[in-house]
Amino acid sequence: MSTATTSPGGASAPPLKLPAPGARERRRLSPAFGLAAPGTLFVVLALMGPLALMFRYSLNRFVPGQMMVEALTLANYQKFFADSYYQEVLATTLWVSGLSTLLCLLAGFPVAYFLVRQASDKWKGRLLLLVILPLLMGNAVRTAAWMVILGDKGLFNAFVGTLGLSPVKLMYTPTAVVIGLVSVLLPFMIVTLQSVIEGIDANLEAAASSLGASHLTTLWRVVLPLALPGILAGTMLCFILSMNAYATPVLIGGPSFQMMAPAVYQQVAKAMNWPFGAALAFVLMAVTLVLTTTANVLVQRRYRRWSE
Repeated sequence: MSTATTSPGGASAPPLKLPAPGARERRRLSPAFGLAAPGTLFVVLALMGPLALMFRYSLNRFVPGQMMVEALTLANYQKFFADSYYQEVLATTLWVSGLSTLLCLLAGFPVAYFLVRQASDKWKGRLLLLVILPLLMGNAVRTAAWMVILGDKGLFNAFVGTLGLSPVKLMYTPTAVVIGLVSVLLPFMIVTLQSVIEGIDANLEAAASSLGASHLTTLWRVVLPLALPGILAGTMLCFILSMNAYATPVLIGGPSFQMMAPAVYQQVAKAMNWPFGAALAFVLMAVTLVLTTTANVLVQRRYRRWSE
């Protein structure tokens, strides 16, 4: 872009060349890019390097006594799809993760809403601290506590005995695994939803109430659509963590209950079958990625439809 100027004597001066509209922005971005490049490169290498190495391992062949032989074969993936046992393990992982995520959402949304709308400023920080406090302990510690509670002679059956009822078998069952996963994942759901509901203007709910909407109608027609991005983020986070859970299924589920993460560990650490273990890990990652991406696309479409 250029502009012509006129000198005091009437002669026209050469046109002034102005910088292109995006030139200044590009110059401003270049220092930031230079500062972010080393960290970005490190993160990419730290994440993609092990994944690339693991994918290469999944194409090798396993030979007993030699552990791994260099090859380029899809036999490990074919073994997974041909063996009904591992397909059942994947199906168990899917339904346990889906149920745990759903229970986290149903239990976490009311708590997050109460923290934002009902709790006073004095108690909000204290209650939020109680929600976050379990995250300061490792999953194995919390799972061990559930072993004490859900054991055949644990606290739950001791309470059931005081009521004159027969003991309930919970330990080493899928129900116990779901309970353990919900206790581990629930703080993540609550914190995610709390931060999103915090950004919803309370005047919108007041306006809906003034127009005659009940509290449930206001939640369904106003709060839930606006909180949908947070619901999606919390759901995806809990689902991914439950799909890759290891300590809870091993300690509470017992040896007869199998999920994908313990199956990967058994192949790598016990059977020393690194190629098949790497293939299982990639199958788990691929299924999780496809499901979360599909859910993201569907929910985003629904959110845009509500926003129009």
